[in-house]
Amino acid sequence: MTGRRPKLYGAGANVRDWIHVDDHNSAVWRILERGEIGRTYLIGADGERDNLSVLRMILQLMDREPGDFDHVDDRAGHGLRYGIDSSALRDELGWVPAHTDLADGLSATVAWYRDNEWWWALLKERVAAGYAKRGQ
Repeated sequence: MTGRRPKLYGAGANVRDWIHVDDHNSAVWRILERGEIGRTYLIGADGERDNLSVLRMILQLMDREPGDFDHVDDRAGHGLRYGIDSSALRDELGWVPAHTDLADGLSATVAWYRDNEWWWALLKERVAAGYAKRGQ
């Protein structure tokens, strides 16, 4: 949105369980309302995707070329995969995600950022300045 090319750590092979913010929030509320005190509940939506695939989806949603990004050095110790077993949350508390189409969620997210530049523009400038300072 700023005309800058996005940055991708390493090869983008790192896998994360992508979850819609509304699903994450509903899971937190379910835990607060029905969870057992002291019990650990992991929140996941079975949305595992590698970072490169997600970046390419975002670029497509923004009418940009799939290779329109820059690689930056990966962080030391950056985990390749963060696997989430949300079975306790689902089985014990009956929670399930409502938003399971990643493309739909990303489309809504891109639209929100387009409509709310006032909120993120100054923060983005600071982050970009940090990358520039490190030569990235």
